[in-house]
Amino acid sequence: MKQNGLSHSHVSRRGLLKGAGTLAFGAATIAAGFGSLSAAFAKGGVNEKWPWPYEKLDPGKTAEIAYNEWYRVFCGGAVISSIFSQLGEKIGEPYKSFPIDAFVFLEGGIVGWGTVCGSNAGANIVSNVIIGPRIAGPGSEKGAVIGANIMKWYSETPLPYYTPKEPRIKTAIAKTTSDSPLCHVSVGKWMKASGFPIGSAERKDRCARVTASVAYKLVEDLNAWKDGKYEAKAEWGPVANFGITAQQNCTGCHGSGIPTAPMPAK
Repeated sequence: MKQNGLSHSHVSRRGLLKGAGTLAFGAATIAAGFGSLSAAFAKGGVNEKWPWPYEKLDPGKTAEIAYNEWYRVFCGGAVISSIFSQLGEKIGEPYKSFPIDAFVFLEGGIVGWGTVCGSNAGANIVSNVIIGPRIAGPGSEKGAVIGANIMKWYSETPLPYYTPKEPRIKTAIAKTTSDSPLCHVSVGKWMKASGFPIGSAERKDRCARVTASVAYKLVEDLNAWKDGKYEAKAEWGPVANFGITAQQNCTGCHGSGIPTAPMPAK
């Protein structure tokens, strides 16, 4: 495995299983953290009802906040901040007490591991807080699948599609379609198409713009849900089709199609 590249051809099955175990432990830790956070809010009296209230926001304003916040708390934290900061001003609690900066760990596909893109994770945190999880039961499914549909939309859309009013980088930023909600696939395909390495200012601004695009789309969907007009799109069903919760397009990168990342200059 290349430490600074994208090649995974030498990862052993044992290594993958070990990594899966580590990720499973990490997921359990994160879940426990969310449980503690929820309990803390409940104890403090600011989370008496869940899901939390929502008022419609302007998608363009939200995207601008997300774009600039990326440079402070990166992808996941920026999506959360762009929406919760505004709702904190409009509604107050419990949004004002939400520890937005704590979610900086979503950067780089969760602490740089290239798993689910932080902007997708942030969008799911927001939609679940406001609407509830997709498994919430009858009557909630139209809104509750917003998070799942954001993942599908992210995978199928040429990104970034949102251009900030005052971009920090003036270079033209290429648009690419990831066919995946994963950070390393999304960033890797863009790096291959653009020729810019991971540490470049262009790659960073690309991710800031992708984050802004996700925030824009999420607010569009939340506003439609608030108006009772949100129509859930057909969900991709890996369990129904394959019997396991996983993507089935791994050979797009793993195998002869592994992209080689442009390396930073020495």
